[in-house]
Amino acid sequence: MGIFRGWRLLFLSLPLLVFVPLLFSVSELHRKPNLEQDLSKNHAKKFDHLVLGPAAGQGLPNRLQCQVYNSSQIACRDDKLCNTVIVGNASYNKVERSMAILDTFINFIQVSVPKSNVVILSDPASELPIHRNNVHLLHIHGDYSREKLMLQRIKSYIAFLETRYEEYIQRKNHLDNYIFTDSDVAVVDDLGDVFKKYPDFHLALTFRNNKDQPLNSGFIAVRGTPDGILKAKIFLQQVLEVYNSKYMKASRMLGDQLALAWVVKSHPSFDVKRFTRPEAFLDEIHGASVLFLPCAVYNWTPPEGAGQFHGMPLDVKVVHFKGSRKRLMLESWNFYTSYAASDYSDMLCLILRSGRTKYDF
Repeated sequence: MGIFRGWRLLFLSLPLLVFVPLLFSVSELHRKPNLEQDLSKNHAKKFDHLVLGPAAGQGLPNRLQCQVYNSSQIACRDDKLCNTVIVGNASYNKVERSMAILDTFINFIQVSVPKSNVVILSDPASELPIHRNNVHLLHIHGDYSREKLMLQRIKSYIAFLETRYEEYIQRKNHLDNYIFTDSDVAVVDDLGDVFKKYPDFHLALTFRNNKDQPLNSGFIAVRGTPDGILKAKIFLQQVLEVYNSKYMKASRMLGDQLALAWVVKSHPSFDVKRFTRPEAFLDEIHGASVLFLPCAVYNWTPPEGAGQFHGMPLDVKVVHFKGSRKRLMLESWNFYTSYAASDYSDMLCLILRSGRTKYDF
């Protein structure tokens, strides 16, 4: 994995999986025997055991073919067992799995970007049991209910940037470069190159070849300068206004991404065709210099199904285990720690053979 040797980065994450107002404490992980496989069609469920097999789909140049999950179906005769996930020798219930994912998120950052700090943006009512070096918990008041979590995420980002800007104005505090991410991502390579290679942006967004939802809010970078923080805050405030006025019906999911796309595409000179090519580009959007980075490198998601799968980009830096892929995040870290001698790409290149297809460049 790449090692960051440039400026310090500050990673900020709202733990999307841990949003209950009163979080249960994580009990000690314990061993359990593997679940019995039941191929009953009456209670079908995705098979979630890693199966090494042939590559799926058609590869593209400079892409790595992946290991796949078996397409067999299983069912649980005991509802309690259905809520249990076994990865390697560890067994998790739902709450423990959420904390394991957050812990794995931190693990990846500390291996790939060891000089960075991690700040977890959290509901003041949630006491997350996190005791790690260079990891901090920052409570931000708001509505963290499931229905408003995506809306709250934008509000939390704005609140954080406002605080940093005010502290700088009052005390001339040192400013770091900031990266806001979801907690279900694995940072697997140096991200400092974003700030060095592209010195003129205020904030960076990731895009993909998707007409209706070209922007993903799971990765937002902000340059650690007074101008960068101020312009990024104003930009996100515009996104929040659009969110509130147009997309509140999608406040539980996707509203922030729809609002981001509306703000960007509503700019008169913006060319939406640039979203169809996996090449980084810079544009000025409503007074802010915005860097657009391809998801294929900075926010890559393992696809579900082989229909449109083209392999994992060899230069991927951030893997986003969104949705049903969260189990793969725990599998990949277990793979990495269990088989340290193998190529790190092997443990990241996991896909679900579910029959569903996803966009890809």
